[in-house]
Amino acid sequence: MPDWINQLLTLLSLPQYSLSTVFVVSFISATLLPMGSEPVVFGLVQLNPEQFWPVVLVATVGNTLGGAVDWWMGHGAHRAVDKYRHSPTHTKALDWLERLGPKACLLAWLPGVGDPLCAVAGWLKLPFWPCLIYMAIGKFVRYVTMTAALTGLVKLW
Repeated sequence: MPDWINQLLTLLSLPQYSLSTVFVVSFISATLLPMGSEPVVFGLVQLNPEQFWPVVLVATVGNTLGGAVDWWMGHGAHRAVDKYRHSPTHTKALDWLERLGPKACLLAWLPGVGDPLCAVAGWLKLPFWPCLIYMAIGKFVRYVTMTAALTGLVKLW
């Protein structure tokens, strides 16, 4: 592997902080801030393959708790955006989410739409605990799949 890739992975994994860094970055990346946790997760697993499961679990917990913050922000914003409730696009999206219910939170892992989806679930006052469980399942599957795939791809190089 080229030296610059090793240096980049070392920088991204932040080995002096390890799992706490994974938690913080995963938590922040699940909020509405534009940030991804995948480089940190992948970097740490590349440097410490024996920590695959602890890293995936910590990233899942951090990302799920960040999704819970989104849910609560959406729940609290319900009254503030009530005046826009009747636009056609808004109505279609709300109808879709209301039909799916908490299961829609399985899609919380999707880039770009997953984090706002958690906020809208809160805004719709979908049940918190079922939403949190579905968020956790979706995020866990994403981290396992993504990290396993990336680890396998790197080994092929």
